[in-house]
Amino acid sequence: MKNLKLKAARTMKDMSQEDLAKIVGVSRQTISSIEKGDYNPTIKLCISICKALDKTLDELFWGQ
Repeated sequence: MKNLKLKAARTMKDMSQEDLAKIVGVSRQTISSIEKGDYNPTIKLCISICKALDKTLDELFWGQ
């Protein structure tokens, strides 16, 4: 399932996939795969992404 919430939160922060990837320590392709729903990130990566985007796990990953 696509993660449109993640993409929306990232664009609201005016961040590219590359920007977010650098902040959380993964490749741009990993961020792209998460947004497309092709990759299920670890909880540690989810938390890092949430911190970078000032969002909660509920807002970005749960209850989709």
